[in-house]
Amino acid sequence: MTNTYTTGLPVAEAGSLARYYLVRGLVAAGWVAAAAAVGASHPVIAAVLLVSYPAWDALANWFDAQGSGGLQANPSQALNVVVSLGAAVAVAGALLSGMNAVLAVFGVWAVLAGLAQLVTGVRRWRAVGAQWAMILSGAQSTLAGVFFVVQSGGARVPTIVDVAPYAAFGAFYFLVSAAWLTFSRHRRTA
Repeated sequence: MTNTYTTGLPVAEAGSLARYYLVRGLVAAGWVAAAAAVGASHPVIAAVLLVSYPAWDALANWFDAQGSGGLQANPSQALNVVVSLGAAVAVAGALLSGMNAVLAVFGVWAVLAGLAQLVTGVRRWRAVGAQWAMILSGAQSTLAGVFFVVQSGGARVPTIVDVAPYAAFGAFYFLVSAAWLTFSRHRRTA
């Protein structure tokens, strides 16, 4: 008999999800470190970082969906892939108009990606459990996105440092989810 959670997800799949969350958290933490260390003082590096963040999100969601039955079986992640790819392209274009435009694009992306993550977290809660941090992350991303859009209309010119806390919270939530899933998996197999 396969060792499964009470909802039917094999423990091995839960372990893969925990590793996925760990990688997402570490990449986001690395992005924050790069943004703080060099992005604030090097505009070209900041531009690459700003385009790469939603592009990475698209790739990560695609990879995660492939391990969970594909994009067709995971419509919220399929939406997140499309939205994140569109955001990466839109950020690249917005860079020509300035950081206020970039922040507006990040805001719209954060709202849509946050809602998709929220739906994915709720769906996974039924199958895996331990998704409270992902649900909270999706909700916070949505609220941060609204804040970014409002902030983008101000006179102050934002920098990559204004986006870094958003990525830092994402790193935190992914790392908490990885730890929580790992703990839950070990507790249930013991």
